[in-house]
Amino acid sequence: MGLFDKLRNEFIDIIDWTDNTNDTIIYKFPRYQNEIKMNAKLTVRESQVAVFMNEGVIADIFQPGMYTLATQNMPILATLKGWKYGFDSPFKADVFFVSTKLFRDQKWGSKNPIMLRDAEFGPIRLRAFGTYAFRVNDAGKFLKEVAGTASEFTTDEVNEYLRSLAVSRGMESLAESKVPVLDLASHTAEVSAAITEKIKPEFNEIGLDLTKFLIENVSLPPEVEEMLDKRSSMGIVGNLGAFTQFQAANAMEDAANNSAGGGIMGAGLGAGMGMGMMGQMGNAFQNNQFNGASGQNSPPPPPIVNYFVAVNGAQTGPFTMQQLQAMASSGQFNRQSQVWKQGMTGWLAAETQTELSALFNSVPPPIG
Repeated sequence: MGLFDKLRNEFIDIIDWTDNTNDTIIYKFPRYQNEIKMNAKLTVRESQVAVFMNEGVIADIFQPGMYTLATQNMPILATLKGWKYGFDSPFKADVFFVSTKLFRDQKWGSKNPIMLRDAEFGPIRLRAFGTYAFRVNDAGKFLKEVAGTASEFTTDEVNEYLRSLAVSRGMESLAESKVPVLDLASHTAEVSAAITEKIKPEFNEIGLDLTKFLIENVSLPPEVEEMLDKRSSMGIVGNLGAFTQFQAANAMEDAANNSAGGGIMGAGLGAGMGMGMMGQMGNAFQNNQFNGASGQNSPPPPPIVNYFVAVNGAQTGPFTMQQLQAMASSGQFNRQSQVWKQGMTGWLAAETQTELSALFNSVPPPIG
């Protein structure tokens, strides 16, 4: 190194900072052992401020612009240095550039579920996450309260504290809003605004301005979401009685197609079984619906009589009266068919049973 280069490096005559990052909040100008030359040029760009610190004490703060450093525009530093009558010799001072741009898309989220009391579900656990944006509005306060004398300070180093603050105060505001969990999706804007107003003062305490706080998602525990899905499915089904009858009709068709007897007999048995199932299940749901609506107890339904029928030497059934009626209409059940029900000592012809003989009175005689 030549003598000229050595002398040139003894003094700093240009002070500026070009930020090539998206997350640097504070950058300490690398003075090392060099001294700042009186009348040096200081350039502070838009979205920056420059803070001069002398022996750990914040002195002058420069807003965006170009300055020629002299005792006239460094009144606090001049006082700290004891420059009463002007001073043109080089001096030492720490220079911190503080970015005042908007730091957007900062993530926040609850690490653990937050317990809240919901008007509809009672005590419930929620998780929430979203984004927020902030900027430095008091460089001296932020430098003193948070960054200290670090040579470089990024958003990562303050975000953990800000996230904790956002989650803690944000969940408080969410609870105070009394918005039902199922209505949060339509009220995120107003809840976000309420949280912003609640958190802003605490950001201001460290020299920051919270400009935006957004809730992107509020989720329930998986088991609660599963129950909500089931509840939604029931709502889509609507009239359970009608839905059950529809299901029974499908079962009747399947039974007719897949009956073990096959042919006309299988179709008759399937039709009888399907009609019986549809009638019983439809009546059951209608009774439940009316009982639930009136809030009063209704008499129980009459007992259902079931008969077994011998077909080709094999026992089939049991069948309800509705099923036997369908079988009689299709010709698969007649007066001579052998039947048995609980309480009978043996198999007897259908015509011997009073309740069954009535089924054949409505069946037309054979043709010819």
